[in-house]
Amino acid sequence: MSRGSDRTGPPIDDRAKKKRPGLLLGRPFGVPVYVTSSWWIVAILITLVYGGIVQSRLALGPSAYLLAFVFAILLYASVLVHELAHSVVARWYGLPVRRIVLYVLGGVSEIDREAPTPGREFWIAFSGPLLSLVLAAAAFVLTAFADPFSVTGELLFQLWVANLLVGVFNLLPGLPLDGGRLLSAGVWKLTGRRHTGSVVAAWGGRVLALGVVALPFLFAWSAGSTPGPWAVVWGVVLAGFMWMSASEALRNARIRARVPGLRARALARAAVTVPADLPLAQADRRAEEAGAVAVVVTDSGGTPISVLHPAAAEAITGARRAWVPVSDVSRALTENSTVAADLEGEELLQELTRSPLPEYLVLEADGALLGVLRAVDVNAVMAGRTVEGGAGGVAGEEGRG
Repeated sequence: MSRGSDRTGPPIDDRAKKKRPGLLLGRPFGVPVYVTSSWWIVAILITLVYGGIVQSRLALGPSAYLLAFVFAILLYASVLVHELAHSVVARWYGLPVRRIVLYVLGGVSEIDREAPTPGREFWIAFSGPLLSLVLAAAAFVLTAFADPFSVTGELLFQLWVANLLVGVFNLLPGLPLDGGRLLSAGVWKLTGRRHTGSVVAAWGGRVLALGVVALPFLFAWSAGSTPGPWAVVWGVVLAGFMWMSASEALRNARIRARVPGLRARALARAAVTVPADLPLAQADRRAEEAGAVAVVVTDSGGTPISVLHPAAAEAITGARRAWVPVSDVSRALTENSTVAADLEGEELLQELTRSPLPEYLVLEADGALLGVLRAVDVNAVMAGRTVEGGAGGVAGEEGRG
């Protein structure tokens, strides 16, 4: 029942966006909502466990299990409303929402960019639990007007309990829960550092995970008994999910801390420009003479049209390099294949996110070519690795002989 996920690295592979995570339920407020097949696991468990409770309260016979199944639906409807609150507020702040996914342990709103301020992060995170608690209060008030031993009374009871569970659970102060987002926003506001807030909230999530594992044992020992197997299994599964999600948030926070170090000018590989019909061997020689790492292919008017593909070029061996033109082993450029040389940090990352490509031409303010920025180099910086062969400029054909 958490909110996530923000993209934390350069968008080299965009296949995750296109993959359907489950059955499409609809597009409320324009946000695609999917439910995975794992939802049936929880639905069946709730039906079997809660069905006996309903039967003892209302004596409905087999229909008690149908009512228990309705509770499973109400629980996930409550999760959906909760996630929609996150998504609507995020879109109101101008953040793109990819989709909402309902799965075995709750739901997630996939928001492609992080909130730019701690205040907006707070309201995006708090909107979900707030709406859940408001719905719980409204359903609780309505129960006063219904017979508690009727189907209507039982449904209202289920509705307020479901929303109360969703709202209160998500306020716990640790990632990936909304309470972790609130904690992160608060620390960010106090320290002025998003990274610090994320790290604190991620460790809070790990502490909560340990608490979830211990909870069934503490309850059982306080009652002088032993914990039931289902309580232990469910606690371990939920705690495992929370621990892994918190650990992922911690890794992402460390990656995000490297974003300010991204600089298009520093990462641009020095390039040489060559005409499209130039043989590969001559292009090699010109690049070596110019001290260039990348080769940009131009048309007859000198306009860049493609970039030499290193792997494809290496596949051409021996004497063939003397007659195979560079245009045969180059990747075409598109209208989105350029970035400004002065872009840095978050602005650069957002530009790359907007149009995921293997390489980009880095241009000066006057349109002059500085070099080639490769996505693999951006990934290396985000992973904390050293990038070699970076930049420095562009060599043209003048004076090459």
